[in-house]
Amino acid sequence: MKGLRPELQKIFGWVKPGSRVLDLGCGDGALLGSLQQNRGVKGYGVEIDPANVLSCLQKNINILQLDLDAGLTEFADNSFDYVIMTQALQALQYPHKTLREMVRVGRQSIITFPNFGLWKHRVYLSTKGRMPVSKALPAQWYDTQNIHLCTIKDFEMFCKEHSMLISKKDIVDYEHRSDTLMRLWPNLFGEVALYQINGE
Repeated sequence: MKGLRPELQKIFGWVKPGSRVLDLGCGDGALLGSLQQNRGVKGYGVEIDPANVLSCLQKNINILQLDLDAGLTEFADNSFDYVIMTQALQALQYPHKTLREMVRVGRQSIITFPNFGLWKHRVYLSTKGRMPVSKALPAQWYDTQNIHLCTIKDFEMFCKEHSMLISKKDIVDYEHRSDTLMRLWPNLFGEVALYQINGE
């Protein structure tokens, strides 16, 4: 969809028209606004940054100013068809709790995150002995919001251990392109992971 970054365009295609959507860490509301205008979805955005909250209000997006680490107690089980969280999992204090809340509140949950297992990160660590900086992880260690980085294998193991079913996944590079190496060895060559999961 025009105006959306490639990652959000992919998610846009995963959401069925007329769905109820909860967008966690929705930023300026670009995805939710596009879904409302073009797919007839109804829902809410959740955001903590005041500037982004104001931007959502200006776009007539239903927005709640909440801290995701505090949980989603405002919402009942299966309140939404989709709960979406893009590039925020690694910035949470309690990502495991938020993931459990997502599958409780939503029938389907869509999550994206940078893959720390990328071969470039491994080489950077082994040769320089320093935390890697890349397109997917652009900040220095002391200036990053990322406090719980994980690999694709870590995430899939978490889903297995917590009875969360993976219904869709897409492993891509920073420009959201895929190739044979990413399909064969996603944990080694994938830069960005996109998953759709649900509770059993």
